[in-house]
Amino acid sequence: MKIALLQRDIVWADPDSNRQRNEDVIAGYGGADLLVFPEMFSTGFCTVPDGIAEKSPSGTLSWMKEKAAGCGCAVAGSIAVEEYGRFYNRFYFVHPDSRVEYYDKRHLFTYGGEDRHFTPGNKRTVVEHSGVRILLQVCYDLRFPVWSRNLGDYDMAVYVASWPESRIEAWKSLLRARAIENQCYVAGVNRCGDDPSNHYTGATMLVDPYGNVVAGCPDGTESGIIADVDMELLRDFRRKFPVLDDADKGIERIIG
Repeated sequence: MKIALLQRDIVWADPDSNRQRNEDVIAGYGGADLLVFPEMFSTGFCTVPDGIAEKSPSGTLSWMKEKAAGCGCAVAGSIAVEEYGRFYNRFYFVHPDSRVEYYDKRHLFTYGGEDRHFTPGNKRTVVEHSGVRILLQVCYDLRFPVWSRNLGDYDMAVYVASWPESRIEAWKSLLRARAIENQCYVAGVNRCGDDPSNHYTGATMLVDPYGNVVAGCPDGTESGIIADVDMELLRDFRRKFPVLDDADKGIERIIG
């Protein structure tokens, strides 16, 4: 599977502008099976979502469906949405046939006040696309390895983020750690640019199950990469070195 990781700057609280800015970007990644945008890519990371979050079903979700159908690939990324009076940091995965699956961010960023306004998710979401089982995760989830523990149910974890430059070394280290401990690919798609609170430098990357960075975007600039998720390499590694067979038992009771 070919995955395109899109490191984008985001216009604050302006979904129309952000959708328009991404029109030409999508056209430049023909041949990818999956396009991934950062966390809250239509508004920027808003911890006070009233007046900023999109109503569900959102205009950005409709845009994602249109683009997925038009390019014949899946399109993914998180959006701040309001649904039945509650706010969610919702990671949408839109298939080429317009089928939608989603994951609501479990670990809300209390340090920034996200927990005061958003409702946390309560279930893991694994989607399957182009022969790859993909675990959906959002930003702060990266710091909680139990939640992303591989139960033998996924091949790649995708983290979309608004992870600031001040803590970027943690981002880089934890992406590699999640790949190594879960014997999987890990894609981390982070934004660049500025919002009212933080500066973001990106460090978007794809990490293989050995912990090697397969490909990455240049720091500090809008850019994108297409990289291969090599399932034969992954299956061969798991056969030769079956780490997951020795994983702690009973973890399903915690994250099930």
